[in-house]
Amino acid sequence: MRRSLLIRLLAVSVLVAVCSIAATAWLAARTATGAIEQEQGRALADDNRIYTTLLDYAATHPNWSEAGPVVANLARQTGRRVALLTQDRRPIADSVAKPDPLPSTASAVVDPLAVDPALVADSGVDRVAPAALGPFRLPAGELTELRGRGQKVLACVRGRTGSGTLTEAPNGHPRIESPYQLTGVGCGVSFLSDPTPTEETALTALAKLVDDCLSRRGIGPVKLNLDRTWISAPAKGADSSGLVVQDTQQTIQACVTTSRHEQLASFVSPSALLFVTSTGGAPPTTFDLSAGNRIRIAGVAAAVLALTIVVTVLAGTRLVRPLRALTGAAQRMKEGDAFARVDVKGKDELARLAVAFNEMSAARERLEEQRKAMVSDIAHELRTPLSNIRGWLEATEDGVSEPGPALVSSLLEEALQLEHIVDDLQDLSMADAGKLRLHPEPVWLVDLLAQVEVAHGGRAREAGVTLSVRADDVELRADPVRLRQAVDNLVTNAVRHTPEGGTVTVRGRRDDGEVVIEVTDTGEGIAADELPQVFDRFWRADKSRSRPAGGSGLGLAIVKKLMEAHDGTVTAASTAGEGSTFTLRLPPAD
Repeated sequence: MRRSLLIRLLAVSVLVAVCSIAATAWLAARTATGAIEQEQGRALADDNRIYTTLLDYAATHPNWSEAGPVVANLARQTGRRVALLTQDRRPIADSVAKPDPLPSTASAVVDPLAVDPALVADSGVDRVAPAALGPFRLPAGELTELRGRGQKVLACVRGRTGSGTLTEAPNGHPRIESPYQLTGVGCGVSFLSDPTPTEETALTALAKLVDDCLSRRGIGPVKLNLDRTWISAPAKGADSSGLVVQDTQQTIQACVTTSRHEQLASFVSPSALLFVTSTGGAPPTTFDLSAGNRIRIAGVAAAVLALTIVVTVLAGTRLVRPLRALTGAAQRMKEGDAFARVDVKGKDELARLAVAFNEMSAARERLEEQRKAMVSDIAHELRTPLSNIRGWLEATEDGVSEPGPALVSSLLEEALQLEHIVDDLQDLSMADAGKLRLHPEPVWLVDLLAQVEVAHGGRAREAGVTLSVRADDVELRADPVRLRQAVDNLVTNAVRHTPEGGTVTVRGRRDDGEVVIEVTDTGEGIAADELPQVFDRFWRADKSRSRPAGGSGLGLAIVKKLMEAHDGTVTAASTAGEGSTFTLRLPPAD
């Protein structure tokens, strides 16, 4: 009876201890997660504030001569070291009087004429900072007059339609927005949108630059509007598909962007390298826990440790041997033994723990092999363009090769290849970390695939491949940029692996409540045993990994991540020697 009571007491004690540990572990996990998210959010907000503040300064000043106080103020607010350097790494401003050496790679490039769209969402097609107004900045007199006029027009519009709001362009020019059609309402709405004398002068100068650019490309002048849209006649010879017109519109947009950059160049600061580091000069960690959070987490961890000790004592000697075995295996794993395993005996909790440890050890071994393979693949991908760049530069230095347009073009091509690989790796890294941001909106499938046809038509014709695009009038909700990126990757692969005289067909339709996009080619196809690997990183059908045979080997892996982010799927079907079909399935618009 006494022994039975002792066993029952021991069982109750162990149960209480286990419940206490579970509750405390849950509390520790929640506390640590909340603290990490809080600190990480603060660090990201600080980094974004530093970038946007300096970007606004660069957009409103012709040089960095007065940036010192701004940099010092940002450093005081964020507790970071903030440094600005020119492109040739000459110091502009530094928040530290006696600075330590800076990292080799800048945190960001502050350029008001080439804004990072990942950091500034409303940078527009031309990637110009919203605050970069240049000659379009309105003087105080015009602003006062326009705002007074805008209030009068707004009052009139509300009196006639019952609604309306007054908004302002980045330079302060007011405009009326209403759910009703304002054409014919009167009230001076159209007069309010007319350019002021200052805007008219700046717009005329910009239009002259645009027309000069178009003239050099054999395109006639266009009428440029204040919002940098334009009116032009259709291009001669355009067929029913409108491809020529579309190409012309792209050329006009390129000229508008180039001309705007040229017009603003003297009004904004030159691009600068931004370094945000800790006060010691090292790059900051993703988060730095505050003292209060560290104390709370340490307290919870101490409580878990204390409870663990109590449970260990209550469990008795029977637990010591298997725990020592687990500890020894963990120590061997720490010292580099990737094959550390534990002998499993029995079916109790410790046995299940030993099984879980063995599975973890096996998984760690597989992950280590994958990591080594991935590092080797990345090194291989980066080594080729870097070797080419170094070879050309050494040849030029030795006098073997003369610097000229061909050399510059070759070096630029290799640099673009490097940039493409790095961008692909960044997209995959963001997707793995769950930070790949989507901006879903209603998308008409026929419009998106028409853009794909225009973008890839020229490349397909050069390769002697017929590109055919067909799409039903289907609407879905997706990020148009990311979805276009996924389709572009598939079409690029299809054209690359289709021989001359072959066809690539892009088909968009609705199927069983889903939106389906199929990319089919008549190319070389993929062997059945290799088909499950097509979405692996750095996988290529060409085992020699030669440049002409393919890109970085990351395109299909990115497609898979983009589809997962859209709650969709991607599948592949192929027959060696006959061609392949890649199918995207996405949910329709709500």
